[in-house]
Amino acid sequence: MQDQFFAATPDALASRETLLSMSGLDFMRGILEGRLPGPPIGGTVGFRLDTVEDGRIVFRGAPSFDYANPMGSVHGGWYGTLLDSALGCAVMTKVPQGSVYTTLEYKVNIIRPIPIGTEILAEAIVSHAGRSTGVAEGTIRDASERLYATGSTTCIIMKAT
Repeated sequence: MQDQFFAATPDALASRETLLSMSGLDFMRGILEGRLPGPPIGGTVGFRLDTVEDGRIVFRGAPSFDYANPMGSVHGGWYGTLLDSALGCAVMTKVPQGSVYTTLEYKVNIIRPIPIGTEILAEAIVSHAGRSTGVAEGTIRDASERLYATGSTTCIIMKAT
C-alpha cells in the first residue's frame, strides 16, 4: 500500500526540526494532506490516515493474507499495531508545538476475527490531554459498524530538548 502518505526511506521522514516547528494537529494534517510523509508502518501493515480532527483520528485499511496467523485468521499484532497507531496519533493532535509524545502503555481487546481483506476503520478519540499525559480510546469497525476490537492508551507528552 505504498503511496504518497508513506515515506519510502528513512531520509524521507519529516525532520525533527519540522516536527517541532508545528503543533501535533498541524503535523498530522500535513501527513493527511500529503505535505509531510506518513509513517512507513502504514505501508508495511496496510493502513492509511483517513481523517484528522482535533482529538480524533481515523485510519482505514484491510489486513492481507500476509498478516494471517497459523490458523488463517488475522494475527493479534495487526490489531495492536493499528490501534497503537490510531490511539497515539489521536494524542498527537493534542501535542503542543515543541513537544513530542510516546506510548507509555496500550491495551487491545479483540472482540472477533477480521476476515482477511475486509476494509476496516480504526477510530481513536482523546479523552484527556494534559501537560504530561494523554489518554485515548479507540475501536476497529467495518463499514457496517461491526465491532472487531477496542483499545486504550496512555501516552507521555514531553517538551523536546
